[in-house]
Amino acid sequence: MRKSNTNAYIALAIVSIFWGTTYLASRVGVRHMHGVMLAGLRQAVAGLLITGFFLLRGYKLPEKPVLSKLFVIGTLMLCGGNGLLTWALKYIPSGLGAIIAATIPIWITIASYFLVKRTRLSIQLIIGMILGFGGVAGIFYNYLSSLMNPDFQFGILIAFCSCIFWALGSVLTAKWALGVNYLYGAGFQMFFSGIIMLLVAMLFLGQHLEVGNFTTELWESLLYLILVGSVFSYSAYVFALNNLPPAQVSIYAYINPVVAVLLGWTLLHENLTWLMGVCSLVTIGGVFLVNNAFNKSKKKLTAITD
Repeated sequence: MRKSNTNAYIALAIVSIFWGTTYLASRVGVRHMHGVMLAGLRQAVAGLLITGFFLLRGYKLPEKPVLSKLFVIGTLMLCGGNGLLTWALKYIPSGLGAIIAATIPIWITIASYFLVKRTRLSIQLIIGMILGFGGVAGIFYNYLSSLMNPDFQFGILIAFCSCIFWALGSVLTAKWALGVNYLYGAGFQMFFSGIIMLLVAMLFLGQHLEVGNFTTELWESLLYLILVGSVFSYSAYVFALNNLPPAQVSIYAYINPVVAVLLGWTLLHENLTWLMGVCSLVTIGGVFLVNNAFNKSKKKLTAITD
């Protein structure tokens, strides 16, 4: 039991640090390839590797109703969530993208309130939401001149849309009992979403997949996102989630943006001021309050139900 917990904490550390580095890798990758194509390749290959691993171990294909639900969740979370955010990183700094993504727990709470009706509004929850969104608004003070740029505006818009899609997918994941190994199911979500994004990129966005034209930097970015960002880190996330309380695992959401902001500042020379640092911490603090209030509400509802 102790060994399992130790491994779970190691897995959580991996998720907290390495998922934060994927913003940098995506920001580098979109210099050479459209974000939807990049995300599509990442998810399709990672999904193929994960599902292939389970099939080789003798797992059977899930039944059609389960596959259809995995398709819907994958479309929302990975096409709408990861795909749009990767696209957004073409137009906004990786650190800013990570801070916007840090508000996802707030969007999940809002989606749960309207779709599941199991989230009770409390003073702590409301204060957390105000602080979370207020911190993001404060960060934009450093980007006032950029806000006049249509590309920057578009990047901000699709980044926030990606949070909403991820939140909707997360709520459906919690609502639907799929009865399939989490990682195996995630592999199908990745594969389905990857194929969809590749088709969208080629048929609607006019992108062409020419592997012979891949630069070394693009290969490095893509392989890092596939192996470290998806296969390695997501496996660690699922392991941590199955061996630690969800509230404890959610700590990764507070560390990821810090890692992303510091890497963007150090390696890509992205702007970082004291105001941005303080506002980032305010946002993370707000997300913590929301998460904490959400978990308290969940425990109370579980106690009442029991």
